[in-house]
Amino acid sequence: MIVATNLCFRTIPTTCTTVKQQKDPPHQLNLVIPTKTKVCECFDLHKELIPYEKAWSWQKQIVKQKKSLLQEHEDCPDTLIVLQHNPVYTMGTGSSENYLNFDVKEAPFDVYRTERGGEVTYHGPGQLVMYPIINLRNHKMDLHWYLRTLEEVVIRVLSSTFSIKASRIEGLTGVWVGNQKLAAIGIRVSKWITYHGLALNVTTDLTPFSWIVPCGLRHRQVGSIKGLLQEFQSSRQYAEAIKPFTDDYQLIDISYRSLIKEFSEVFNLEIHQKAITVPEFWREDH
Repeated sequence: MIVATNLCFRTIPTTCTTVKQQKDPPHQLNLVIPTKTKVCECFDLHKELIPYEKAWSWQKQIVKQKKSLLQEHEDCPDTLIVLQHNPVYTMGTGSSENYLNFDVKEAPFDVYRTERGGEVTYHGPGQLVMYPIINLRNHKMDLHWYLRTLEEVVIRVLSSTFSIKASRIEGLTGVWVGNQKLAAIGIRVSKWITYHGLALNVTTDLTPFSWIVPCGLRHRQVGSIKGLLQEFQSSRQYAEAIKPFTDDYQLIDISYRSLIKEFSEVFNLEIHQKAITVPEFWREDH
């Protein structure tokens, strides 16, 4: 069944929705804003499975805190949360149940309708989820720029770490390798503070995607880093490159480190790790 919430929704362009087409080719986009480096606190739970509802509540709590800081004219630093989720489907505010290939009353996993824009997607183990809760006043107050910059982070990760050439597709949001979508992006922005974010399939079991129409795109596929590396195994030119990435846990760790590095460089942020353990997380009122 769908777990609904009493929220005031405002749709923001996301992975699952059409966005304004770019006038310039993706490689010509000037995404990095040359400003003074700022600090971003990072909560690292990338090895943990966190229930979606808990992480969602945590994000909203942080957004509320940042809004209070802005009202008091105080500094509003950026925050980044990285984690994995237990299996779950999430839908945007205007999502259609026509894209669910099951009866919502007998859903295989919990289904949450959230305040982000876009259609249904899946989160689960082996997928790294990044929730940047950042004040766009410190960067660029432009949602198109923000979406393209999140894409740039993933494109750089795939290229620099795995020699995978990824790209954008005009009119869509997300990161693609051929016809396979490796990263989904869905955001909400409130008073120029972002939340929700991006999900990168690393070692994800893609089966649950077949029970939905991911992002409402019927003629596109979903892929993962692990799946692409396995495809490349038969190619001699990739044989040496993929040997270090045979273990799922190692692949997650390597992907996480690369995401942090590229996020830091693209957004010009100095990442300060903030330790939080799962027991501490559960004690917090998220």
